[in-house]
Amino acid sequence: MTVARTWSVALSGVAGRLVEIEADLTNQLPDFKIIGLPDKALGEASQRVRNACANSGLPFPRRRLTVNLSPASLPKHGSGFDVAIAVAALATEVPMDAASVASSVHLGELGLDGRLRPVPGVLPAVVAAAAAGVRRVVVPQANRAEAELVSGVEVFGAVDLADVARWHGAAIETADRDPVVAPDAPALVDDALDLVDVIGQREAVDALIVAAAGGHHLLMCGPPGAGKTMLARRLPGILPELDDRAALSVASIRSLSGESVTSLTRVPPFEAPHHSASIAALVGGGSRAIRPGAIARATEGVLFLDEAGEFAASALDALRQPLESGTIEIHRAGATAAYPARFQLVLATNPCPCGDYAVAGGSCTCPPAAIRRYLAKLSGPLLDRIDIELSLARVSVAQHANSPGRGTSSADAKAQVADARSRSAARLRDTPWHRNADVPGTWLRQGPLSPPPVVRRPLDAALARGAITLRGYDRVLRVAWSVADLEGSAQLTVGHIGRALFLKKGITA
Repeated sequence: MTVARTWSVALSGVAGRLVEIEADLTNQLPDFKIIGLPDKALGEASQRVRNACANSGLPFPRRRLTVNLSPASLPKHGSGFDVAIAVAALATEVPMDAASVASSVHLGELGLDGRLRPVPGVLPAVVAAAAAGVRRVVVPQANRAEAELVSGVEVFGAVDLADVARWHGAAIETADRDPVVAPDAPALVDDALDLVDVIGQREAVDALIVAAAGGHHLLMCGPPGAGKTMLARRLPGILPELDDRAALSVASIRSLSGESVTSLTRVPPFEAPHHSASIAALVGGGSRAIRPGAIARATEGVLFLDEAGEFAASALDALRQPLESGTIEIHRAGATAAYPARFQLVLATNPCPCGDYAVAGGSCTCPPAAIRRYLAKLSGPLLDRIDIELSLARVSVAQHANSPGRGTSSADAKAQVADARSRSAARLRDTPWHRNADVPGTWLRQGPLSPPPVVRRPLDAALARGAITLRGYDRVLRVAWSVADLEGSAQLTVGHIGRALFLKKGITA
């Protein structure tokens, strides 16, 4: 054939779109052109394909070859199109099964020796291919386990280009080669962190359970050594395990970040960027390829910002829009990418730069202007999006392992959270929401389960005197429902509202 067609996938964030690879062979001077809005890395595929074919014993066409990436108006990035371009080019002269070539998606980068090298984003690309109805996918051997996480798709893990050609029916000999190996997968979060290790801080532990029950954002303010980091790192251990959809979403983000993905983890992710992180490190970005940032990698899990007062104010304010919408859109001159941002935010900060302000026995040396400047990093609009604000103090009396009345274990807390979430899911079964944190304020205030005026009275009074905003009003209602779910109550009471107000602003009903 003189025109051959196959498929690949162009990614924009976690969303993928099928790209048809057309190769046309004409009787003109030998040349190899790639058109269809390729970027620099994709434009260099012509030389990689030539050398890979030569070193794999495959006859590369000696006439003018034009490869079109359709739709031509869609920007295409990276070297993941190499294999698809090579197969389409070879299919113009090498006898292959045209139906097999035209019904398969090819992903992977070619080395000069013809071996297939792993590329990031294979999992979301295969998900997109499956959603478009494609049932045959060719990937590098190093990405095979990742691609096989998508059910209903036949995955062929190829070692080199000759393997791919023979899989499509080409009568060629292939030599045994060692596949290019994927980088080692990162170590999983230590699941040995138990909430029972937290000494004292009974109120903080209870607030952490409330936050986990409803998916609420949390701020902890206290001196060094009060246990803020210890509490935050134990939050993923009491959250429910990820379902199939959430686990696939988390794995897709990890794949786009360049990590090796071999299985679907059910543990909610935990991201803790350093306080020197820039806006791009938090929200994502990049000059050539738009990579996910910390908030996308924390999707379905916890984003922990330790020493929040040391972060740049602009970086913290960049969290405001994702906290409301649950997504983040990154716009660059040549592309736009959207990532999920359904994370649970946990902030931890000291009361002042030295950490000893208003601490019993402490000696704060910070001038008032420095304290105001330090706490001003957490702007009012950001704090208004926080559901629970805790003030922690250092534990004054240590508890020993053999002392009676030890704290709640992670297993017990996880069971409480699971029961509370099952109650909220049952209450919201006829709505599109599942967690209390996801319910919009209008439904909370005017829906079928809106609290009567006598129950809302403390909340209305706090709003009237300016202690909370209307956004804060809705967030207090969400926390109140989480408190009610933990207590097994089907209706809100004044006590639930009072508890939620105290967790938000330290206000008593």
